[in-house]
Amino acid sequence: MTALISTPFGADATAADVLTGVDLTGRRAVVTGGAAGLGLETARALAAAGAQVTIAARRLDVARSAADDLAESTGNPHIDARSLDLADLQSVADFVGGWSGPLHILVDNAGVMATPFQRTAQGHELQFGTNHLGHFALTVGLYGALAAADGARVVVVSSVGHINGGIDFEDIDFHERHYDPWLAYAQSKTANVLFAVEAARRWAADHIAVNALNPGRIWGTGLSRYVDTPPESFDPSAATGVSVKTVEQGAATSVLLAASPLVDGVTGRYFEDCQEAESHQDGVRRGVAAYALDIEDARRLWDLSVGMTARPVRS
Repeated sequence: MTALISTPFGADATAADVLTGVDLTGRRAVVTGGAAGLGLETARALAAAGAQVTIAARRLDVARSAADDLAESTGNPHIDARSLDLADLQSVADFVGGWSGPLHILVDNAGVMATPFQRTAQGHELQFGTNHLGHFALTVGLYGALAAADGARVVVVSSVGHINGGIDFEDIDFHERHYDPWLAYAQSKTANVLFAVEAARRWAADHIAVNALNPGRIWGTGLSRYVDTPPESFDPSAATGVSVKTVEQGAATSVLLAASPLVDGVTGRYFEDCQEAESHQDGVRRGVAAYALDIEDARRLWDLSVGMTARPVRS
């Protein structure tokens, strides 16, 4: 069995801590959902280390404001904003079509959680369509730019919520089964991990590292807009639950995987609290579920996602 990756950082580390002494001058990064919450703190840390950062967000005006604020607070003028609606594959295609040159860091951070039942512009269940399909189309679409960087990193933000359920390959879009917002969220977050597993396998020869992570529980960001109070099952303890964090701490694992030399060459793994996660155990809200690392499911999901991102007519 391959040894788990360990770093000197833990649950209390901030994104700034993780990149202390790291120089990202000349590196280009894209952070989805980078205008607020974890995405903003991720973008802030990358920009402070010298990277050229593109904030990709659904509301361009908010993204531009965030970019201006980051440029001022970090002293880095190389920050821009671009429109990206992950729930609309045409918007994703437009973003990809507008990108030129290499891309060294892609942080697939944006997402929605426990939403009322809705469908994307192409007719897919909203959480799966946004959290997985939108990022799948974006990342695959930017493959050439990532390969051109020779050592690119893709970071896929998943969640401890993936342990609540795998993927129902027979009814991903909830056409037949009863819609449960938390089950749909779990499915989308499992898909994030499986995507990292398969992309890592396919792109290893291109020196593209792809890893997934659980950022911890950071309540009060836009992600929790549809939830009044956290479910009791999210109430953590130091040993058995997901770590409760500030936004600055929540971005640390994303930044570690995006830019830290401590994880050079690491790919296809799932991290939490700046460490590679152990296998999930029943009754514990930590770790990674075996089904989220299943190689055959990862391949099946990839093939299915190719078809689902071909922008079918909404039914």
